[in-house]
Amino acid sequence: MARRSTGSREGILAHPLSYVRAERNWTHQDLADLVARRVGNMAARREKVWRWEHWGVVPDDDTQLALAEQLGVPAGDVRSLGWPAWLPAGEQVDIDIPWTAAGTTGALDATAGAAVLDRRGFFVLGAGVAAGVADQWQTVESPRLMSVLRGGRVDAGLVECFEARLPALRQMDASLGGASVRAMADSELRVMTNLLTKGSYTADIGRRMFVVAAELSRIAGWASLDAGYQAAAERYWVAALRAAHAAGDRALGANVLKCMSLQRVDANLTQEALAIARAAREGAHGAPARVMAMLTVRQARTHAVRGETGDCERLLAEAERTMTREDGQPVPDWAGYFDEAEYCAQVASCYLPLQRFQATDHWLAQSLETQQAERRRDAATYLIWRAAAALGLGEVEQACALVVDAVPSIAAARSVRNRRRLERLCERLREQLKDLPVA
Repeated sequence: MARRSTGSREGILAHPLSYVRAERNWTHQDLADLVARRVGNMAARREKVWRWEHWGVVPDDDTQLALAEQLGVPAGDVRSLGWPAWLPAGEQVDIDIPWTAAGTTGALDATAGAAVLDRRGFFVLGAGVAAGVADQWQTVESPRLMSVLRGGRVDAGLVECFEARLPALRQMDASLGGASVRAMADSELRVMTNLLTKGSYTADIGRRMFVVAAELSRIAGWASLDAGYQAAAERYWVAALRAAHAAGDRALGANVLKCMSLQRVDANLTQEALAIARAAREGAHGAPARVMAMLTVRQARTHAVRGETGDCERLLAEAERTMTREDGQPVPDWAGYFDEAEYCAQVASCYLPLQRFQATDHWLAQSLETQQAERRRDAATYLIWRAAAALGLGEVEQACALVVDAVPSIAAARSVRNRRRLERLCERLREQLKDLPVA
C-alpha cells in the first residue's frame, strides 16, 4: 500500500509529534480521531493537531494522557517530562561514550550514514545537555593516539586526498546550500570512519584523519542545520567535537561548539547558547588571532540576542583588536571564510537584535561591498538582515528592494534557514504595507 502523506514539510519532521505520526503513518486527522475516541468529549478536528505541531499549542492533560496511553507511555512520564519531551521521538544522541580514540571512532561510526537519514527538524539533546558536552570538551584531557594494526595501512597520500576535498565541500555549501551537499559530506565521512576503524596508521596520520573526520562532521552538521534537520545537525556536531578532541585540535573543536551555539541562538535557547559560545572561546585560548576574533564576535552576538548590551560591546571591542592583530600564526583552512566581509556581517548581526539599525546598515553595507560572489547563501542572509534594518528605520521601499535583490540567491542556494528568515520578514513587510496610505 502506498504511504500516505502525513503532512511533513519537504520531508522535515518539524516537531516530535510529526515524528510520532510519520512513524505510525498517521495523518493529522487520524491522530485527532484516535485521541477523540479515548477522551470522549473532544471534537476530532485535524486543525487541533496542526496547532500542536506548528503553533506551539500545548494539549490539555486529558488529551496528553489519552495520547500517551495510545503510544504506551506511562502517565508518570507525561507528568514528569512535560510536553513534548515525553513523546517517543526516536533515537537519542549518546553522550556517555568515553572521550577516547576508540570511543570517538564508535561515535563516528554511529553517526556517518545514519544522521543524514534523520528527518527530525527538532532538538533531541535535552535542555542543558549540549552545554554539558561543551564543558566536558573543555576539561577532559585529549588521549594520545596509538598506532594499532587493524587492516590496510593508511599513508599520508591517502589522507591528503581527503584534506584536498574539504575546501570544495565548504565552497559548494556556501554556493548551493546545505541541502545540496549534506549527502556528499556524509559519504566522505563514512569512508574516513571506515579507515579510522579498520585501517592501521601512525599517530601523526591518525591525528590528521581525526581532523578530517571532525571537519566532515562539522560540514555535514552545518548543511543539515541549513536544510532544517536539527537532530541530524546535533548528532554530527557531537561526533565532530569528539573527533576534534581525539586529534588534540582545540581550535577546531571550538569551531564546532560555535556552530552548536548558533543553532541554539536560532531556537532562542539563549542561556545554553551563551554557555556553549563561552566554552568555545575559552577553550580555544592560544588559537590564531583570526579564530579568536571569530569566536569572540559570535559570543558577542549571543549577548546581543539576550539584550546584554554592555557585554556585547565589550566583546566587540575585543574582537576588533584581535581581528587587526598580527600574531604570525597560520589561519586554519576552515577559518578562511572569516575575512573582512564576514567580520563586518557578524558585527552587524550583533547590532540588529539590539535595534541599532543605523549601525547594522553601516556594517552590512561594508560586508556586501566586499563579499565574494560565490558565497551566495551568505549574501542572501545579509541582504535579508539589511532589509530588516531598513524596515526598523521606517524605510519600507528600501526594505522591499533589498528583499527583491535577495530572492535570486535564495533560489540558487537551497537554504531552509534563509527561506524562513525571508518568510518572517515578508510577513512584517505585509503588515507595514497594509498600514500605508493609498496614494
